[in-house]
Amino acid sequence: MESVITLVIGFVSIITILKLYFPRRTSSSTIPVVPGIPLIGNLLQLKDKIPHQIFASWAEIYGPIYSIKAGASTIVVLNSTDVVKEAIVTQFSSIPKRNRTYAMIKLANNIMITSDSNEYHKMARRHVVTSMLGAGALRRHRAHRDTMMNNIVGRLQAHAKENPLKPVNFRLIFQTEIFGLALKQALGTDVGPSKYIEGLGETLTRDEIFKVLVLDPLSGGIKVEWRDFFPYLRWVPNESYEMHIGRIEKQRLEVMKTLIEEQQKRIFTGEGINCYLDWLMSEGKTLTNTQMSMLIWETIAAGSATTLQTVEWAMHELAKHLKYQDDLYREIKKICGNNKYTEEQFSEITYLSAVFHETLRKYPALPVGSPRYVHEDTQLGGYDIPAGTQIIINFYGCNMNKKQWDSPEKWKPERFLDSKHDPKDLYKTMSFGGGKRVCPGALQGLSITCTAIARCIQEFKWNLELGTVEEDITPKLSPSLAIITPRENSEGGECTL
Repeated sequence: MESVITLVIGFVSIITILKLYFPRRTSSSTIPVVPGIPLIGNLLQLKDKIPHQIFASWAEIYGPIYSIKAGASTIVVLNSTDVVKEAIVTQFSSIPKRNRTYAMIKLANNIMITSDSNEYHKMARRHVVTSMLGAGALRRHRAHRDTMMNNIVGRLQAHAKENPLKPVNFRLIFQTEIFGLALKQALGTDVGPSKYIEGLGETLTRDEIFKVLVLDPLSGGIKVEWRDFFPYLRWVPNESYEMHIGRIEKQRLEVMKTLIEEQQKRIFTGEGINCYLDWLMSEGKTLTNTQMSMLIWETIAAGSATTLQTVEWAMHELAKHLKYQDDLYREIKKICGNNKYTEEQFSEITYLSAVFHETLRKYPALPVGSPRYVHEDTQLGGYDIPAGTQIIINFYGCNMNKKQWDSPEKWKPERFLDSKHDPKDLYKTMSFGGGKRVCPGALQGLSITCTAIARCIQEFKWNLELGTVEEDITPKLSPSLAIITPRENSEGGECTL
């Protein structure tokens, strides 16, 4: 073991000496650099920290675009909407490739989000937009969304009736329903209370299936380990980490195999359902079984997690700021009267749009984008960016830029009522990305999120549980507990399983 450590130290030292004595020539437009320490760069400054917050704080010191070192990698971090638009639109052809970590290669291979901008990505995007996420597809799936909303309101009504003084765990209710919607759209049906997974040799409950398909892969996929920063040391083993990622991959693979094979039997009998699997079986004949499984899984995981986070943050803020809640309720009441809010009324309720965009601004579902490679020398923000550099977009930093947003740390929906914001512009913030890689699920995300917010505010008064403390901004909010009180003329909803 000592000989291996000696060899590693010696190898790293040689690389460092070569870089010190034979540095890359720089131009007069050298990008600002965040000081670090030899060999590891800025890794210690990021250790045990929330990266998007650290990146945003550095932007206040070094400007909206700067360079850091993460081990052997040079990374340029973008914290300005203007610079990000330049990167993803004007200079997109220079940075079309993703830099995937070990976890991403194992857990997120063959999906759109992490794929390079190539023919496979174009094909996958075309399939999912046509069958699930485009305007026409959303109309075809409307009944599933209406059922989900009625279920959510019905369960909230039942809670308020049976436990009027007990806070409701909104996340638990919404998570159950949004997972069911994602399964119906992807596979044609929800799963029952439990299911036997032959490849694992055990029966999993519905909650365990949610954990295997959504929670574990998403938490595992964003993990990085030290070898990701020192690729030339990839040969050094890290068995515990590889076993952990391998276990997540195995469980996800077997659950998806069981669910898909069950529905393929239906398809082979000639029974068709309007869902993503049926579409891919008919139109995606060039896809391998692995590719098909991963593309279907991607819609389940992304559809379940991101919308849940946005809705929960919005309800948390509305329960905390009663004035904003009252303003939204009055506008809904003005447009809808005693009728249930419907998706078609979104354009008439400008304050609902403001709540939606302000929540996305302060709490982007993806605070930091995955790194991309610059494959040819380019320029961003007036700085020369050499080939081989990695680019990271800090969406959180863009949305908290004090030069663009007044008091960005505050949640203020009224900022989006300003005439400078086009009411029809879905991309007021960078939360949905932009350019050729704009999120294909943006329209569905808006529809589900705004309908959920509107129905919940229309039916109930929301107050945070006494003693609730505002947490630091993180991608994960502990379940927001609120006391809900049915409003007068509340119609409720019938729960349909």
